[in-house]
Amino acid sequence: MSTDKPQTVSLQSVSDLIAPGAPLPFRVLDSYGRLLLAEGQRVMDLAQLKTLLERGASVIQVEADAVRQSRQAGQAGNSRAPSGRRLTWFDRWERHLWEIDDALREVNRGSAQTGQITAMLDQQWMLVSAQPDAALFTIQRQDERRFALYALTHARDAATVVQLTATVMGWPEAQTRSAVAAALTMNACTVELQARMAEQSEPPTKKQIEQLREHPMKSAAQLRAAGITDAAWLEAVEQHHEQTGGGGYPAELTSPSEMARLLRAADVYTAKISPRAIRAPLVSQVAARHLFQEEKGSAMAGALIKAVGVYPPGDIVKLASGEVAIVTQRAQGSKGTQVAVLLGANGKPVGGTARRDTSDKAFAIAGIYAERAALPRVLPEQVYGLLYADET
Repeated sequence: MSTDKPQTVSLQSVSDLIAPGAPLPFRVLDSYGRLLLAEGQRVMDLAQLKTLLERGASVIQVEADAVRQSRQAGQAGNSRAPSGRRLTWFDRWERHLWEIDDALREVNRGSAQTGQITAMLDQQWMLVSAQPDAALFTIQRQDERRFALYALTHARDAATVVQLTATVMGWPEAQTRSAVAAALTMNACTVELQARMAEQSEPPTKKQIEQLREHPMKSAAQLRAAGITDAAWLEAVEQHHEQTGGGGYPAELTSPSEMARLLRAADVYTAKISPRAIRAPLVSQVAARHLFQEEKGSAMAGALIKAVGVYPPGDIVKLASGEVAIVTQRAQGSKGTQVAVLLGANGKPVGGTARRDTSDKAFAIAGIYAERAALPRVLPEQVYGLLYADET
């Protein structure tokens, strides 16, 4: 069997086959051949297209040729016609990923402006505030292993958990925003390193370990160079790998700041539930238990678990009814955890989207569903419909 990589062409050369906001007719890869966007995903606007081109994005030639031939034969309509569709919350959440990419790369190059970093923070804050359960759903349902984007998804996920946990702990908004900003930027200097480590099937090399030990201070230095002056934000970035009582790095502090401790907790939790080439992701309950043990049952660990939920949105669970369902909303007020049924009690897929309130004993959560890998991919729109950022 041939192991030759498929021939690719630059994304620029097939830009005429792409319409902003319309589903992509082919996969988009980075300069290393790693998946950036799957077929059917969207390039939202010219700014995202620019970011893709800066990454050296490419398309497999045979896929591009097939699309072009189909278009020329008049089988696919006008690919350049504007979609005219309103961007959903999930569209904007995906576009935000590329805003993070652009901002962190500018920080790493030493050309970032404070306004660009602040805009990234504002977008994160707005989107999570608007649809916190949907944000948590995307953390759990990482079905597409876009390792090239690991640093970006991890920053977005950790920032989401930080924002929700700080809210549970009752932090003032200004303090919470500083913590979210720190989570988004704590790994600014390791965007490519994290991508490589997520896809490699062997343990980190000595050089990679050295880079990891240096990155808290280096990222903070890059942020200062970009004009960031928030002392709590910068301190949290510098200390987010320190541990209470010692044993962390780079300074082996024994009493890191409270904000740094929150960053570390969110960093560890989201990393454990994210897939890597070298290992499968942990289920959220196991990751939460590990964190609780590592934190010695601290109030912060308890707040994080309360914030994301014992069964977070995106988790697959077994109900007392025998049905298998996916969690869509955390318990709130008199309502229990809300779920959407995937398999009936007979083990067969159900038609439509049957909803269950698990506060009803007949539909109480009996535990996690162990055979989730056998289930087909669940698109968020299947269970949430068309969400918008200005709707709550």
